[in-house]
Amino acid sequence: MNESKQPSVNITTALALACSSALGLAAPGAHAQGEPGTWDFDLASLYYSESDSRVTAIEPVFSATRNYAEGETLTLKGVFDVLTGASPNGATPSDSLQTFTRPSGNGEYTVDAGENPLDDTFKDTRFAASADWAAPLSRDWDYSAGVYGSREYDYLSMGISGGLKRYLNSKNTTLNFGLSLSHDMVDPVGNSPQGLSAMPHKSAPSYEADRAASRDDASQSKNIIDLLWGVTQVVNRNTLMQFNYSLSLADGYLNDPYKLLSVIDETPGANFGGNLLDGNGNRIYLYEQRPQSRMKHALFWQTKYALDGGDVIDASYRFMFDDWGLTSHTFDLAYRWDFGGSYLEPHVRYYLQSEADFYKRYLTQAEYNGGAPALQEASADYRLGEMDAISIGAKYAWRTASDNEFSVRLEYYMQRSKGEAGFGLLQQQELYPNTDALMLTVGYKF
Repeated sequence: MNESKQPSVNITTALALACSSALGLAAPGAHAQGEPGTWDFDLASLYYSESDSRVTAIEPVFSATRNYAEGETLTLKGVFDVLTGASPNGATPSDSLQTFTRPSGNGEYTVDAGENPLDDTFKDTRFAASADWAAPLSRDWDYSAGVYGSREYDYLSMGISGGLKRYLNSKNTTLNFGLSLSHDMVDPVGNSPQGLSAMPHKSAPSYEADRAASRDDASQSKNIIDLLWGVTQVVNRNTLMQFNYSLSLADGYLNDPYKLLSVIDETPGANFGGNLLDGNGNRIYLYEQRPQSRMKHALFWQTKYALDGGDVIDASYRFMFDDWGLTSHTFDLAYRWDFGGSYLEPHVRYYLQSEADFYKRYLTQAEYNGGAPALQEASADYRLGEMDAISIGAKYAWRTASDNEFSVRLEYYMQRSKGEAGFGLLQQQELYPNTDALMLTVGYKF
């Protein structure tokens, strides 16, 4: 059973790598790729592992494209994820043993003094499937339409998408428009906690009443609208450039139901900077509360330049900002060495992010305000905090004897979180631990 389901932010990136790992080098086989009346297949599998025995994922991906005589294509994709390990619950390390009630309410888990609180019952499986149809409307127009579904133990997502392409300037210029709508439903283990309510302790005499008071309805939902406008331009025979603007609107339940915040004692004395205690001597932890809507904007630029010898330089930059106060910059650079029947592509990616307006590594005693929090939103989820990250790796692909393509990609991810130092006893703790991860992807295209 899934007790605490929340993968790290970089798994999404890793899965994107897995989906695309088999793409790139054209490999003519029994038929040319895209030849009418044929199927093209991409298979890939990702192994992802975080440091300190945190999240581990195995994610096979399958894609099949049917090509039709008039230029139409039907693409079917399937993804199956298995995730296990331990996930940070948001609480701060402490100078003594900490005890947390499991999200289901069935039991507790403990964390040693000085350790970053991790819920080691993190596990989940996910299956996602999509179908996309693309076809020409006329000589200068293409359209696409798709459906998507994803199912996890406590999460269901369904969506539809559509797009238009307009070709100009002898098809050297392409205008793109895309729209997707999704509806997500979450049914958290143990029902949804009320934001900024206190985590009940099983040792407390009033546990049953405390738990009932901290719970909301079992099911929650959110709706997401994504829009994209873009232009792709053939600059010259060696250069291709793309600019995109995307807008994302989310509304509904945006909390992570498994994340907590520690409340820290500000009273001068031996416990200054330690966990605030309730009347039963138990540490006080609150469930997070995020805004119920989010608007994200993103600007994306990419340039691909082909050298005369067949090598390719691929550079991109993405700037994102939202109404949560979070901004990010993503720089990506790859160089493909072409060896005729194979290629090697080293890759580096740098990511820089500010913190959200409501990000709090912990709440102080004054902010807790005796159980009537003086703020409306707060989250200690490190993915909403200030950080930078770098990914370094390479992909090697080659044609097989049957002229299909086999590829291997190895990436190493290093994330460094930042923030203000604590006070008192907190100054002895590592409040912003680093995260490293290894990603290995194997792909086959035929």
